[in-house]
Amino acid sequence: MATEYGQGHGQGFGQGYGPGYGSQGAFDLDERPRRPHRLPTVLRAPLEARSWRELGYVLLSLPISIMLFTYAVTMVALGAGLLITFLGVPVLAGALAGCRGFGALERARARRLLDLDVAAPEPLRMKKNGPMAWMGAVLKSGASWRQLLYAVLHFPWAVFSFVVALNFWAYGWALLTYPLWFWLFPMYGGGGGLQLYGDEHHRIYLDNPFEITVTALVGLLFTLATPWIVRALTMVDRVMVHGLLGPSRLATRVVELESDRGVVVDTAAADLRRIERDLHDGAQARLVALAMDLGLAKEKLTEDPQAAARMVGEAHGEVKTALQELRDLARGIHPAVLTDRGLDAALSSVASRCTVPVQVDVDLPARPAAAIEGIAYFTVSELLQNISKHAKATWAAVDVWRVENRLMLQVVDNGVGGADASGGSGLAGLAGRLDAVDGILVVDSPVGGPTRITAELPWRG
Repeated sequence: MATEYGQGHGQGFGQGYGPGYGSQGAFDLDERPRRPHRLPTVLRAPLEARSWRELGYVLLSLPISIMLFTYAVTMVALGAGLLITFLGVPVLAGALAGCRGFGALERARARRLLDLDVAAPEPLRMKKNGPMAWMGAVLKSGASWRQLLYAVLHFPWAVFSFVVALNFWAYGWALLTYPLWFWLFPMYGGGGGLQLYGDEHHRIYLDNPFEITVTALVGLLFTLATPWIVRALTMVDRVMVHGLLGPSRLATRVVELESDRGVVVDTAAADLRRIERDLHDGAQARLVALAMDLGLAKEKLTEDPQAAARMVGEAHGEVKTALQELRDLARGIHPAVLTDRGLDAALSSVASRCTVPVQVDVDLPARPAAAIEGIAYFTVSELLQNISKHAKATWAAVDVWRVENRLMLQVVDNGVGGADASGGSGLAGLAGRLDAVDGILVVDSPVGGPTRITAELPWRG
């Protein structure tokens, strides 16, 4: 019955389950392990492209934030001052629209220099067309005001991070390379080297080999520390860009729910098509043939009673087969044992039909909601069906338990491993069904096994 439930997305499971099941496995023979770097991360950081990109981001932040801060404060102040007249409304709306444009620039800059991909905020929602509707939508949009807040808050932070990053970077490289340029002081500056201390009577220069070496070592420490300091500074930028320039949590949740609703609708439509196909190609076809056989038997009843009796006996066998197919179809829709006795008995029934021995352990204080119980049943059914077909295992285990407000399922087998939850496989389709109800599917299946698949569902009593 798991095969019927998962038809349409369960058939691709074998393509990534283990060696020899296709080209979509979790292990690529052409993929070579990367050679480890000879230098540790601390020594590589000053020369890595990421460090230079982050430094470039911090240095660019100051001029951009000056323009953004000046624009935002000037336009908002002008708009607020003109609110006593009608002109204040379009000026304020234009100010917020400009902040949205700057927000798009900042998201692109963060994407390019910080590898931070932040989605655009929710678009303006206008019930009508026209300038008045547009101004009302801009002024009522929470994203517009968040981007104005970013323009105001980012300026002082940009000044601070610019000063810190530039000083650490400049002093670090200057001191590190001091042995290469200290000779400029006695030749052109009239001193022995960098002046460490000086007054009217006494001056201390960094001019002997020991002091020059110590200066270079201090510069090395500054240079090695600069990438990590800059990275810490950009973490604040990441938080601000993500929190103020991206979509709100409510909008993100709405998008997720719309996507989940689409998955549920598509899944329901696929199930209806599967049921219609199974009825048409299975039980309905048998019943049509049965009606024809009984009609022929009725005609032969007076002419050839023995032939008629034989045809009735064959029809009786067809009736049994049709009833079995109908029972299997009903079990695929929603098994009666699940409704009557719960997950423990239903999963034990599924495990008994698996080709390998399966140990079932269900530890639940109560029964979850019928919808969650049904999803849990079909999830385990499909995973056990996949084990029967592709895993080449000798044993499997199913564990079901509750953790706070989550229902946990875990299916383990000692098969060949290599199960792949990437796009196009049966596990990807199963993960999509779980995601539609805020569930999670985690696959741990190294090549060679064992395979451990954990599903997490919301507990709804």
